Amino acid sequence: MTVPVGLDQLRFEASKYGDAPYLLTVSDDGRPHAVSVRVRWELEELKLSGGTRSRANAAVRPDVSLLWPAIEEGGYSLIVDGSAQVADEQVTIRPAKAVLHRTLAASNEREASSECRPVPVPGQGD
Repeated sequence: MTVPVGLDQLRFEASKYGDAPYLLTVSDDGRPHAVSVRVRWELEELKLSGGTRSRANAAVRPDVSLLWPAIEEGGYSLIVDGSAQVADEQVTIRPAKAVLHRTLAASNEREASSECRPVPVPGQGD
C-alpha cells in the first residue's frame, strides 16, 4: 500500500521515533557499518556528527540509510535512504525515500512475512 507523505509528514514520522536512529554506511570492503547517531532536522536535511569511520564511508559512498527501530512490539520501523555530504565532522543527509516497515507475526518462521508502506519524499519520485 502506497501512502503519499510530504517532507513535513516524514519529519513528523521521524519525530515519533526520537533523535537516535542507526546510520548505515558501507565500508571499503563492502561490509555494512551501523552506528547509533543523534540527528536533527535543518530545513529539508538531517544533520549529525558522525564518527571517523562513518564519515569516511559516507564521503566515498554517499548512499546511506537511517534506521529507527520499531517503538513497540509488532510496530513499524522507519527506514530513510538518502545522499550524504561530509564536511569537517558533520554529515548532512538529504532524504530520497522512506518506508515504514514491519515484520508480521507468524506462528512459525516459514509463515513470517513483512509489510512496507512507502513514505515518499517530495521531488524525489516514487
